[in-house]
This record gives sequence, structure tokens and C-alpha cells, in this order.
Amino acid sequence: MAIPAAAGVLVVVLAWLAGPGLLGISNDDAGVPVSAEVTKPAPCDRLDPVETVRFTVGGKTHEGTLNGCGHGQNEHVDVGVPDELPETGTVTVRVADTSAGASDARRPIGLALLVFACFAGGISVYTWLRLPPKPRPKPKAAKPAKVS
Repeated sequence: MAIPAAAGVLVVVLAWLAGPGLLGISNDDAGVPVSAEVTKPAPCDRLDPVETVRFTVGGKTHEGTLNGCGHGQNEHVDVGVPDELPETGTVTVRVADTSAGASDARRPIGLALLVFACFAGGISVYTWLRLPPKPRPKPKAAKPAKVS
């Protein structure tokens, strides 16, 4: 009983030490939300559509690429802009109301599910090992052949 329990605790501790990346959680910053205008929309029938947007930060107009589709020409969308912008060139932005896996509740819930999975696995192994062996049926005696 101690070995499965220790293995479960070891799995949980290693998952905790591995950090948020193990559970698909990243702490990426969504950037500063800014209103942008779609200058080149992309249809949603292509694989990995990219739209071009124009936005103003600090009195300077910048061009950006938005990984998305379905917006109309000159439509205004809120995008997340990185804190540091290059002087020239395009900037990769994302829709401001989304983020790449940044949720404070995901890690504790993921770890709780991992603990539950370890517990369930340990209980199933314990139950399987505690089952009494089934009695084997006695072989049937061969019937004597009738002589006529």
C-alpha cells in the first residue's frame, strides 16, 4: 500500500516542480489593449489566416498582424500590443480579450485532477491486489465407455 501511495505523491510533487508548462499553462502577457482598425481582412476558409491591422500607440501609427479571421474591412477590434514596439516593421498582436493560457484557476484545478487520478489509480491497484483468488473448477472425471 505504501509503494503506490509514495508513487502518487512523487508524481504530484514532480508535476508541481515542473511548473505551469506541464499543465498547458503559460504566463504570457497579453500586452497593452489598444483599439485597432482592420486594413486587410482574411477569410476563414484558409488554414492559419492572418489579418493586417493598424493601431496608434504614443502618437505613432503602427502596422500589425493579427492571427484571426472574419473581421470586415475598417472594422475596429481591441488588440493586445507588446509593451515594447519596434520603430519600423510589423508587430504581431492578438485579440485583447483572449490570452494564451493565462488563468489563475487552471494550475490548482489541473493539480487537483492529477491528485485524483493518482488516488484512483492507487485504489484500483489496491482493490485488484486484495481480490481473493477465484477457486479453480475441479476437472470433470472422464465417463467410462459403455461396453455392449
